[in-house]
Amino acid sequence: MYEPNVVGDWHEYDEHAGLRVRVHRLEAAEPPRGRDDAAAGLTYFSVRVTVENRGARHYGIHLEDGQMDVRVGADGEGAFIDWRNSQFIEGFDVYPLRRATAVLYAAAPEAALTHVDVQVQLRVDEEWAERRLWAGGIGVLEATTAAAPTGTGQGSLAHQVSAFLKDQTVKDQTEPGTA
Repeated sequence: MYEPNVVGDWHEYDEHAGLRVRVHRLEAAEPPRGRDDAAAGLTYFSVRVTVENRGARHYGIHLEDGQMDVRVGADGEGAFIDWRNSQFIEGFDVYPLRRATAVLYAAAPEAALTHVDVQVQLRVDEEWAERRLWAGGIGVLEATTAAAPTGTGQGSLAHQVSAFLKDQTVKDQTEPGTA
């Protein structure tokens, strides 16, 4: 069974030596040029998609509207993507040991942000790479989810990963002799 990447993980492309991509910094954030009227009543969030070249040659990268899809909630409903505020990678040559980052602004109902899936399909040197999926969530509702009954998304992959990482951070900070 295909397992999605967790938000923050790098994915390397076999067909393009040294090229890798990740979806990261999934966080609640207001867009820089103001809210879109179509997003009234929704909570804005942003996500970054970084392409890194660790190979020996440069690649021409395209990551534009239509090449990223964002789904939220347990049913995978489409999020509102604010194309006007988002920043894409349009025909950029990524040279060895360099990166290029796209920033996507989207909005969805606040309760659905505990489960966010981001699918990315890069175009590299005019060829389509395979689609890849990253799963994560935003802890916008952390105070309420702790008191919520089980079965409201606490068993989701994103929640389990988030809880594990928080637990590891607390352990690292409390263990003597760690810096």
